[in-house]
Amino acid sequence: MITLSERAAGQIQSMRAEAPDSGTCLRLFVETGGCSGSQYGMSFDEAKPGDARFESEGVSIVLDAASLAKLDGTQIDFDDGLQGRGFEIRNPNAKNTCGCGKSFN
Repeated sequence: MITLSERAAGQIQSMRAEAPDSGTCLRLFVETGGCSGSQYGMSFDEAKPGDARFESEGVSIVLDAASLAKLDGTQIDFDDGLQGRGFEIRNPNAKNTCGCGKSFN
């Protein structure tokens, strides 16, 4: 299961409203890269056959099976404070994360 905070959901819904033709779901994925070996990705997309589907705070979320195996149990928040960090991903499956919080292994 993937969960969003109220702030993260609000930011995602706002971003989606600015790009109405980009897809109805938030797609979370893991790709090779970043300073720790794997990095997080997000995009708007349509659900595909075989995707895992979740809903959190009114946002539809989809993931492919490989990404779900690495992200199950993840919580996503959004911080727009003075540091301007953006989305904060708390992944219980990550052994190590880099300082920027965007990559893990």
